[in-house]
Amino acid sequence: MDAMQKRLVAEQNFLNGYNCTQAVVMAFADELDVDKDTLLKVASSFGGGFGRLREICGAVSAMGIVIGLLYGCDFSVSGLDAKGKHYALIQKLAGEFKEINGSIVCRDLLGAKLAATNPQPDARTPEYYKKRPCAKLVGDMAFIIAKHLSSDTVLQ
Repeated sequence: MDAMQKRLVAEQNFLNGYNCTQAVVMAFADELDVDKDTLLKVASSFGGGFGRLREICGAVSAMGIVIGLLYGCDFSVSGLDAKGKHYALIQKLAGEFKEINGSIVCRDLLGAKLAATNPQPDARTPEYYKKRPCAKLVGDMAFIIAKHLSSDTVLQ
């Protein structure tokens, strides 16, 4: 799948009820060496800006999961250079997302003044989808990830 197709899959995943993290991670499920049920469970806690705290955007968290599964390493044995290269890639992709959307923080992206205090997610209604930029945000992140995965310089 090309980057535009990944964007569309992630957007549709969100519109089908997945949280932002799940929507992006599942767009890459066929490329990850983890079963889909486990991926959904791993990604479940990161929705709503980490458990609906409105902190780091779930789409950005998904990027960390996908890149970690594809390119992560055991930092205790691979050393500081590997850790630095890995973090540089994470920062690069998060920076691209921030450049497009102005922030990587959920509450900023939603235009909320404060972090959420109610853990109960909102019902997925047509009104919910109208007031949320999340479908676009997950699409943006899926596009960014796919674009970099298709390049030969993803880890340089």
